[in-house]
Amino acid sequence: MTSPTVLIAGCGDIGSRVARRLLALNWRVHGLRRHIEQLPTGVLGVAADLHQAQCPAAWPQEPLDYLLYCVAATQHDEQGYQAAYVDGLRHVLDWLADNRQAPRRIVFVSSSSVYGQSEGEWVDETSTVAPIGFSGKLMRKAEQLALGAPVPATIVRLTGIYGPGRERLAGQVREGYQVASQPPLYGNRIHADDAAGLLTFLLEADARGVGLDECYIGVDDAPAPLHEVVDWLRTYLGVTQRSQTQSIRRTGSKRCSNARARALGWTPQYPTYREGYAALLSR
Repeated sequence: MTSPTVLIAGCGDIGSRVARRLLALNWRVHGLRRHIEQLPTGVLGVAADLHQAQCPAAWPQEPLDYLLYCVAATQHDEQGYQAAYVDGLRHVLDWLADNRQAPRRIVFVSSSSVYGQSEGEWVDETSTVAPIGFSGKLMRKAEQLALGAPVPATIVRLTGIYGPGRERLAGQVREGYQVASQPPLYGNRIHADDAAGLLTFLLEADARGVGLDECYIGVDDAPAPLHEVVDWLRTYLGVTQRSQTQSIRRTGSKRCSNARARALGWTPQYPTYREGYAALLSR
């Protein structure tokens, strides 16, 4: 059997983690990003700017089995989200068409921001999608673009990614930031390694002929109130001071379920924030 070929568009932190895993499985991996010198060893570089409509000169000419669209917006406003998620995806789909490439499946990395629930409700892939802010609305627009492509697509809604280089909450705790316990603000998290693990799992499952759903939520096993996470981090880090002026403010409160991904056979390496943050902070 010929090893599958994948193009990872937006091969940054999460994309590079996926690339390393797929290379270990003998996949042929193309990585698209502006600065290809930052790609992991073994990844075939595609230097490109997703904001530009012109197909990059280094675009792969071989058949592509999979497209993983795994972009992170560099500009966190409406214009930045439109450019990264909607326009960028539209450009890549055009480049596929221009080169007469029809992948077996597109995997588009989205966000739980497409859900508007904010009262601590449980949310799964069948829950109502009603984004409130511009980020969720544009992410939903990009999801619909992916699902409307001429090849099958799967959406993966990742939530609260943390890991090396993503330690903002721990930094706030170290500075003594406080968070209200009432009403409880439920948050959802996934370690960066588990986010990459889920994406790899889905690609590998499809390559084996396993039928995939149109959507999966990428989250650990235990959504938790933010104050509980902060208190645990405070104890773990030995932080005793409490700021009288600085507080952690979050909007929204929902609990995302990973039951669908688990039913397919995926298991997170870090089932709760405790294991994940302990591994992160012990470094």
